[in-house]
Amino acid sequence: MTFPAGWSTRRPTLDDVPAILAVVHAADTFAVGYPDFDAEDVEAALTAPYVDPARDSWLALDPDGEVVGWAIVDNPTGVGREFVEVYVDPARGHQARGPLLARQLDRVAERAAERELPALTVRCAVFEPERDWQRLLEEAGFTLAKRYVRMHRSLADLPAEPAPPPGVTVRPVRADDELDLREFHRIFDTAFRDTPDYEPLGFAEWRKKITQHVTTWDEWFMAEVDGVAAGALQSSDQALDQDEGFVRSLSVLPAFRRRGVGAALLRRAFARYAEKGRTAAGLGVDLTNPTTPLSLYRSVGLRETRWTDMYELVVPATALTVPPTGV
Repeated sequence: MTFPAGWSTRRPTLDDVPAILAVVHAADTFAVGYPDFDAEDVEAALTAPYVDPARDSWLALDPDGEVVGWAIVDNPTGVGREFVEVYVDPARGHQARGPLLARQLDRVAERAAERELPALTVRCAVFEPERDWQRLLEEAGFTLAKRYVRMHRSLADLPAEPAPPPGVTVRPVRADDELDLREFHRIFDTAFRDTPDYEPLGFAEWRKKITQHVTTWDEWFMAEVDGVAAGALQSSDQALDQDEGFVRSLSVLPAFRRRGVGAALLRRAFARYAEKGRTAAGLGVDLTNPTTPLSLYRSVGLRETRWTDMYELVVPATALTVPPTGV
């Protein structure tokens, strides 16, 4: 695919953050109804550990030199799958999406070769209104891998927090206690190992990564059953623009599931969000999760509001040219 006549491309720098943010806001508003990114998110994407903006990202400019598209390859862990994001201004930049996608797939092929892998799996997200984007992905050979559901509940009618089940206690995480954080990580890592696509992170990498999502530690909780660590809840500030508390992850150890631990953690988090004046609470659900959490989430008042499909493609590595050896 090629860009329209008069259009141009270049690599982004941090000076482009405001222009990129304007494109992302326009794209988000079309896809989900509101801006879901801020300037810090753009900077974090351009400075992520496994991203080189000079090789892994492109800007598309219209004939007037205005930035109307942004594409970036991401891999949060440096292993496993790659993720490609292609944002365009729906009103001005839709013609850039196909060519930007093609460039990013070429880059994924290069990244596979650099990692000495035969191929890499790349994933792209599609929100419900993005039918043209879905069509482009399917034409490029992508297939549907999974669906995520966003759930939401108002906190205006939040009932009084009930007492947890017998033996269950919930408390805030002790952020200044490394042993407590290690226990949180152990619960999270153990609980998610039986879910598809989980890519484990060691404690040091996990500790580094979570700092990108911390609001205040009093919104992170641990649950115990008869004094034994059983569950953990991580909050995120990603929905504060909508005045919404957001549960980033809920982890319950297999031995303690179906004993009210998850519901107790959620109710405590909702109560904390309400104390801070938030008007709603939300989270995202991977429908391939074998623990089938939808019934739990519905039991605490959450309801589905929208879905996101994840499409994937296996991209063969670029063939490396080996110079001939002398005879």
